[in-house]
Amino acid sequence: MLSKSCEYAIRAMIFISQKVGDVPKASVKEIATNINAPIHFIAKILQELCKKKILQSIKGPNGGFYLEKKDLKITLAQIVLTIDGDNIYKQCILGLKECSSKKPCPVHNQYKEIRKEILTMLENNTISNFNDKLNTGKYFLKNN
Repeated sequence: MLSKSCEYAIRAMIFISQKVGDVPKASVKEIATNINAPIHFIAKILQELCKKKILQSIKGPNGGFYLEKKDLKITLAQIVLTIDGDNIYKQCILGLKECSSKKPCPVHNQYKEIRKEILTMLENNTISNFNDKLNTGKYFLKNN
């Protein structure tokens, strides 16, 4: 449903959001390690997020990636739109290029409702919504 790039982007943004006000900057290596992502792959994703003004960065030996407090209101939907575009809300679950209300696939109407629920969930969750859950130790951003 989401591309691997988008999955990593969301996990990285949630990880970085935990650092706001603490040690604010995170290196590519630190992010990659904490979300279990390939370092070169996550570096490209982080650069794209910076280019689109979703994430901040400072270059140099003491540099890194960071978010300001105002950035904690970034929604998962904004990240998905930045990385994957709006295909998740439009594409046919069966992969048909032409699938619409006028020319539906067999599951079009059911999946239409699911897409609405996904959009609502992504729009209603900011990257900071998950920090309390992660702090309990019961939720994770990477597999062991």
